[in-house]
Amino acid sequence: MSKNIVILNGSPRLKGNTAMLCDAFTKGAESAGHVVTRFDLQKMNIHGCLGCVKGGKDPASPCVQKDDMTQIYPAYKAADIVVLASPMYYWSVSAQLKTAFDRLFAVAECNPGYANPRKDCVLLMAAEGSSAENWKPVLDYYHTLLGFLEWKDLGQVLAGGVFEAGAVAGQPVLDEAFRFGASL
Repeated sequence: MSKNIVILNGSPRLKGNTAMLCDAFTKGAESAGHVVTRFDLQKMNIHGCLGCVKGGKDPASPCVQKDDMTQIYPAYKAADIVVLASPMYYWSVSAQLKTAFDRLFAVAECNPGYANPRKDCVLLMAAEGSSAENWKPVLDYYHTLLGFLEWKDLGQVLAGGVFEAGAVAGQPVLDEAFRFGASL
């Protein structure tokens, strides 16, 4: 069964390691018949959440801020799977991804009790370090986030030891990303 997949690519490097993970995952997912929509957040004009809690009045455009999130909201609402893609920045996700994700709260504001839409989720991440200790803080954040949202974790593809842009090229983790996308 075909799924709608939205990738929120939080990497500022549009041809970097995270982008290459997104490319491989997308090819795999599309080979399985899924529809993939990717947002390269670095290229988009997205402002930080104001914390105003005044969204949710217009489900078609839920946030009071009118910026490029208006492109993301419809795809997000229609998505079966949300892919969070980011380089690891100080043991968390990039500011680009965090900013866009925070703004998704406006969709929850459309629902009683600020209920978030239920989604399946995937994490794609590139990082300089590759030890379990290196991944622990970001994986703790990811699993805690999904727990509160009541989202299902479908898995992660973690590319460690890839600091320089393009260092992931030719690495087995790209095949892993392709196979993971194809397996959904």
